[in-house]
Amino acid sequence: MTKKERLIKIERIITENEVSTQEELTDLLNNEGLSVSQASVSRYIKELNLIKTEGVSKKFRYVKAGKLNGEIPQKIVDLFKQITVSVVSAGNLVVIKTLAGNGSSAGMAVDAMHFPQVLGCVAGDDTLLVVTKTESDADVLIKSLRMI
Repeated sequence: MTKKERLIKIERIITENEVSTQEELTDLLNNEGLSVSQASVSRYIKELNLIKTEGVSKKFRYVKAGKLNGEIPQKIVDLFKQITVSVVSAGNLVVIKTLAGNGSSAGMAVDAMHFPQVLGCVAGDDTLLVVTKTESDADVLIKSLRMI
């Protein structure tokens, strides 16, 4: 099976199932006859730009970034990666440090990703403050941003 076919299979699995962990995704792939390790699944998650969002029957689930409310252009994802210096949280607040003059660009990128955990953003010159609903939402957001 080619890498492209494996990635397509992963997209199908996360669309048809509420997958909340890498271990669960690894098990589902192995059950379908695709022998993969957790390390491989981790790389595939990054390649596919999968993020965690609120689940229906589970607390969290993997979705493709951009599948939340339309497709996110790769340019926006690349821009966010290039301008971000650090991402940390304090309670339900996430502070994203950027290269000088890029706070608003980071805000545009976060807004374009339509994270359900985000209540709003306030941009400065080299900082973006993101307000989430809860502390656990801030943690999910940070993990999602680091995975893109």
